[in-house]
Amino acid sequence: MLPPIEELLERLHVVSLPMRVRFRGITVREVALIDGPSGWGEFGAFVEYEPPEAASWLASGIESAYGARVPVVRAAIPINATVPAVPAAQVPSVLERFPGARTAKVKVAEPGQVLADDVARVNAVRAVIPTVRVDANGGWTVDEAVAAARALTADGALEYIEQPCRTVAELADVRARVGVAVAADESIRKASDPLAVVHAHAADVAVVKVAPLGGVSALLGIAAQIDIPVVVSSALDSAVGIAAGLRAAAALPRLDHACGLGTGGLFVEDVADITPVDGGLPVVDIQPEPARLAALAAPADRRDWWIARVRTCYPLLMSPRLN
Repeated sequence: MLPPIEELLERLHVVSLPMRVRFRGITVREVALIDGPSGWGEFGAFVEYEPPEAASWLASGIESAYGARVPVVRAAIPINATVPAVPAAQVPSVLERFPGARTAKVKVAEPGQVLADDVARVNAVRAVIPTVRVDANGGWTVDEAVAAARALTADGALEYIEQPCRTVAELADVRARVGVAVAADESIRKASDPLAVVHAHAADVAVVKVAPLGGVSALLGIAAQIDIPVVVSSALDSAVGIAAGLRAAAALPRLDHACGLGTGGLFVEDVADITPVDGGLPVVDIQPEPARLAALAAPADRRDWWIARVRTCYPLLMSPRLN
């Protein structure tokens, strides 16, 4: 049952988190946090997302703030380092923020860059971390993905290539033509049927994110219907959203790969700290620090923008897809 919207808005804290490097084209990450009776929740749909898509993120935040915690089967989650599309020379300084990580996810196919930039970045990561995966965010055509797979594996293996192309059919084509595992992300979290990519045998790994899928319970329901390995990843969440991702990963009966939940290292400041230990993060509830909430509070006009967004998305939570 949904809380009254006025109560929800009274519990809302909008924060602006400065980033160390540009990621997804932004240098400041805005999120709205909900101080609920069950704990804290996060509504952080990226600002360009339209209400129908953003509503799933609001459902996720409400679940964390008002719902019961799912039972977990592990106390810590191995995480990958996340390397934005930085020049190769900056890779060592980025990796320093992920102590103990033995897997790294490297962003590739960045607009304005070329394949040689990706190869240099990946090789710089390989010099420090043994297991490397790359994420193209659907930025290649099939032929470009095939060429990239060859170039990026010339000097070492890849664990997988995440979302090399946009469509399920293209993922299946790439998977048939390269000797590298293919992971699906956008083809799950942005799809009207998040299981379509699995049913089409178009991926070897399913990357799932709590907020876009509507919450921990929704993610676990989807994961239960997937017969390939699952990786729980962040949607550039604050510590509050990361905690929800950790709970989801901790509740999975099977977890074969490091999860993409270490993106807090990309922020200059966060609302709370979750400290990595030996390449993993503990499964904990997060209580944002009042002083940090105050220091990171978004300007009044941005708070008003998020309040208006909640008002727009809230009625959409009555949709059968979100219930």
